[in-house]
Amino acid sequence: MPVRVVDASAAGALIFGEPQADEVATALGDAPLAAPALLWFELASVCLKKVKAHPDQTNEILTAFRLARELAITTMAVDHESVVRLAIEAQLTTYDASYLWLARELAGELVTLDAALRQAAHAVGQ
Repeated sequence: MPVRVVDASAAGALIFGEPQADEVATALGDAPLAAPALLWFELASVCLKKVKAHPDQTNEILTAFRLARELAITTMAVDHESVVRLAIEAQLTTYDASYLWLARELAGELVTLDAALRQAAHAVGQ
């Protein structure tokens, strides 16, 4: 079964119970999951934003974030020069290009809720 590369938008929806969580769960299925190492930095940022927006739910949000570490997501290093080149080609941030690069490198499927990243992935044949 091909690996699924999960980005922060998709993982965040799943972890924090956002409306698209079911869509993400279906897309991920039972495939092996991978992400660039930056995933957890991005998810920490999402967590902080949620805590700031909903301070009365801080404990629940932090618990969800802590439990997320149990997800079987293999984090991997990326070739940063190749990521920059891909970001230029696809007109993405280097953060988004990291997910796309890894999906290409692993011949896997990118799972994202980010419309611009999804469109860029299709544009470069991913």
